[in-house]
Parts: sequence; structure tokens; C-alpha cells
Amino acid sequence: MTDPQDKASRSTPQPTSTSATSPVASPRDWDAATYGALPLPHVGWGRRVLDRLRPVDGETILELGCGTGRDAAVLLAEHPGCRLVALDGSPRMLTAAAQTLAPYAERVVLRQADLREGFTVGEPVDAVMSVATLHWIPDHGPVFRSVAAALRPGGRFVVDAGGEGQLERVHRAARLVGGATQPAETTHFAGVEETRAALGAAGFVDVAVRLRPEPLVLDEATLRPFLATIILGEVLRGMPEEDRDAYVDAVARAMDEPVIDYVRLEFEARRP
Repeated sequence: MTDPQDKASRSTPQPTSTSATSPVASPRDWDAATYGALPLPHVGWGRRVLDRLRPVDGETILELGCGTGRDAAVLLAEHPGCRLVALDGSPRMLTAAAQTLAPYAERVVLRQADLREGFTVGEPVDAVMSVATLHWIPDHGPVFRSVAAALRPGGRFVVDAGGEGQLERVHRAARLVGGATQPAETTHFAGVEETRAALGAAGFVDVAVRLRPEPLVLDEATLRPFLATIILGEVLRGMPEEDRDAYVDAVARAMDEPVIDYVRLEFEARRP
């Protein structure tokens, strides 16, 4: 993705997150190459978000957690009159996104932001979308308030994220293996009522929230890199490098079958 100023600035993500809270650990810097090579169900999740968002040419759309730019590329290809402001906390993901979105450089603003602290974007937007990102944010309140502040009146907020019950099978296997713990407050798989209340507290109306179970069946060869890159990354980040492969293997063996038990939290809301 790109920055709206000159050609040089487009290749350099600019921090925009703001916070009045004490510092927190840096957000995870994802392995964008491995991530992009995996058989991700995220493609379907992104398609559903775009279908529910119903972009209109001429709109400026904000994406929270743009990743490699996969969903943004679909949006911009299908809607040549739309502009996109895209935020992500991972420098490597932003680099990958800049490459993916190079054909749309004149319509994209790329910025680095730690969404956990709230954020500003410097311009009003017509709609906000997010795919497979918000469950990495322990407290959704600051994000929802930032989105409400960024949206024009009547603006839409459409989201897919991990929801209540997600990854219970994987976490059960990790507990059986032992020897490592998930860092505190790295994910939050919210439920329906909690999400509805948080959106209402941020001032949103016309709120619709649901959970969608969506298990992903993998073959044995794909399970281990999927676990290491997508599921167990925060655990592995705090572990000696020489111990990581053995830990992933042990978790994979402890799972009763190679199924990632995804549960999707989907919602739509509107700023009055």
C-alpha cells in the first residue's frame, strides 16, 4: 500500500496510533511470506466482509489489519472509484501489502498503527472493514471508539474476527503438552452480547452480531506450518528458537484430529 504524499513516502509506513495509556509490548510482526503461502480460510472471510460492506465508488474505506493486502486488492479491483486507508501493526505485513497493492498506489494510504492503543487516521472515512484482526486486540473498546470517531455520520463498520469458542481444540492440546504458556492478553475471542454492548457504548446503532462455527480441516503436512505461523506464533516468540519445532510437533500430535476449530465473530454496525 502507499502513502498519499510523494513516491518516496508511499513506500514508508507512517505511525498513526495514539494512546494515553502506559506502553504495552509491541504488536506481533508476522512472517508475511509464510502467511501468504498457507491455505488460508481468510480469503472466504474477506469475501464475506466485502459482500456485507457493499462498497460504493467514490467512498473512502478504512481497513483495520490489512495484512498482505489480499482483501484490499479485491476491493480496489472491483471498485475503481474507491480509496483505501489501511492500517497494520506489522512492518513485514505492510511491506507485503505495498507490493500487493502497487497497481492501485494512487488510491491507497498505508500506515503502521498499533490498534490496541486506539488510532486516528487524519481524514473522515465512509466505511470501516476488518478481517481476522480484532481478536488480536484484548480490549475492543478503544478500537470501537476510534472507528466511531473516524467514520462520517451514517458510516458502516463491518467485521470478521475470531469469536467465542475459537481454538478450544488447539488450546486443549497445548495444555496437554505443557512447557509453554500463551502470553497474557494477546487474544480476545469475544461473544455476541459483549460485542453488542461494546458497540453500543461506542455510539453505534443498527448493530447485528453473530457467531459462525467454521472448522478448518488440514492435511498433516500443512498442520505444523499453520500452527507455527497462524496459531502459536506468540508462544513461539517467547521460546528459544531451538525448541520451537519440537513444541509445534508436540501440539500437533496432541490434537485428536488435524482440525482448526475456527469460530467467526461477524458484525455490522452504523454510526448515527
